[in-house]
Amino acid sequence: MNDELTRRDEMSLAGAALRGAPWKAAAVTGGTVAAASFGLGVILPGRADLTWALTVGIALFTLVAAVGSISRPDSGDRVTRQARLWALRRPWRFSLYPAVGAAALMYPVQLVVDDEGVFSAALDALQGGVVVYLITAVLALTLKGRGRSSLPYGR
Repeated sequence: MNDELTRRDEMSLAGAALRGAPWKAAAVTGGTVAAASFGLGVILPGRADLTWALTVGIALFTLVAAVGSISRPDSGDRVTRQARLWALRRPWRFSLYPAVGAAALMYPVQLVVDDEGVFSAALDALQGGVVVYLITAVLALTLKGRGRSSLPYGR
């Protein structure tokens, strides 16, 4: 069996794995954390930073969606289950796609809200994407045991 997949195939698998993500819980988590972060910045001494609050909210939204989508590898239709098992077998590759999504959402926040330049906003969004990538991959590695019984040959 050939395990070599094209980037397009990997993107399709990551998308299929994310199809069953807990989007409502992710949105509530991201929105709540963003609002709380900004609210605490207003209440407490110092400056309230809307950019920080929004990027933290985006990061948590992405993390909850990505990790939630692979936390139950045996649920969903056949294609979704297979995509989730692929994500658990290759957590570093799967994590790339939520991280790119997070960076893409963070870029306009950095560019418009923080009024940064094009390259500075891209660098900040890239840094946020790297953080999402690392956390998602590590959490997916810890979840790998949940899918182990479903993985062929116990891999």
